Amino acid sequence: MQPIDLLIEARWALPMDDVAVLEHAAVAIDGGRIVGVGAANALTGRFAPRERLVRSSHVLLPGLVNAHTHAAMSLFRHVPIRGPLMQWLNETIWPLERRCVNTQFVRSGTRLAMAEMLSAGITCFADMYFFPEEVARLARELHLRVVVGAPVVDARTPWAADADEHLDRAARLWDEYRGDPLILPCFAPHSPYAVRRETFVRLRRLIDQLDAPLMMHLHETQTEVRDSLAAHGARPLAWLGDEGLLRPGFSAVHMNWLTEDDIDLAARTGISVVHCPQSNQRLGSGICPVGALADAGVNVALGTDGAANVGALDLLAEARAACLLASLSTHDPQALAAIDALRMATLGGAQAIGLAREIGSLTAGKAADLIAVDLSAPACLPVGEPADALVFAAGRDAVTDVWVNGRAMVRERRLLAFDAPELAGIARDAPARFAPGAAA
Repeated sequence: MQPIDLLIEARWALPMDDVAVLEHAAVAIDGGRIVGVGAANALTGRFAPRERLVRSSHVLLPGLVNAHTHAAMSLFRHVPIRGPLMQWLNETIWPLERRCVNTQFVRSGTRLAMAEMLSAGITCFADMYFFPEEVARLARELHLRVVVGAPVVDARTPWAADADEHLDRAARLWDEYRGDPLILPCFAPHSPYAVRRETFVRLRRLIDQLDAPLMMHLHETQTEVRDSLAAHGARPLAWLGDEGLLRPGFSAVHMNWLTEDDIDLAARTGISVVHCPQSNQRLGSGICPVGALADAGVNVALGTDGAANVGALDLLAEARAACLLASLSTHDPQALAAIDALRMATLGGAQAIGLAREIGSLTAGKAADLIAVDLSAPACLPVGEPADALVFAAGRDAVTDVWVNGRAMVRERRLLAFDAPELAGIARDAPARFAPGAAA
């Protein structure tokens, strides 16, 4: 028999490839890669593991991919939301960022967010925030997979003085981390309303040269669309298309206000859409037409966004919200099935961030990023379809084990690479230090 590092046996597996569900399944891991997926009795006869784990009431699935975060903003989620998006940003969040955000803020907030995400089964996240180099260093230190988006705006921010400095620092980040096995750098212009056309022209030249991925908030509110029509005579997506920015590797975040022409353009250009249902609901921003996008062949992923979600970095909750919103907005309870929402949270996210060949499904040859979720709680029983139990009954507390590149990060609900008192101190001190009106 073939010696391997680890064999995990479980009641079910959801590979997220062409196989919907495996019963009495196992996943074989060696050297940080998946080397076998299938029936447990077949794999136990084929492999000789140095370690064997049995999770008899669990489902195995790929690690969840959080395709849009502002991780450090976990330190702001106690801040009340007053008004719609632009009012809240202008009156609350942006003033707070100017006063509070520095390298230590980003390291502390991101450390707290990483611990929370791992505990919730999120093994990879795409981040868009200031001081992305700190996020990358922390991810390397803690062995977490991350896409680090370098922000680009035409204004002074805590990270850079102007568009020139943003672009220069973003290019340096790209040079430092491209090719890293766990860290993928990308360019992250905030939104069409925060970046001038001249800067987009320069950005396009840069990403053309580097073949770099791009992520951006887009079509988030009706106001954004109206302002684009007034300023450019075109809707935001069409305007960016005219500038040559739409292509595979472009992640359009939110995409709540879309016409049939917008959806057709998204499909033709091969971009991905990142749906952030809970953030959109809390801010009243709108509803992404997930079904229409999927019908057109557009890849859709899920993200938790930043401080405007419901207070938790919980992708299973986002999957549930996505299903319920799809049913409500279309008056069709089958508009988004649980298995499709889970695919958005795994393989869809991996495709959106350019890592579908590496993660997102339990497939031999891919990196061993996977999780085990316990479905033995009364709320989950009796289990019919494991996907339905995961999305509509189980919560993030049901995640018991997490592996990244084959390394155990959570074992029996215990975080292995974090100091619990340090995390508690970060969370305890945040409200006093980073609330509106607190002393600078």
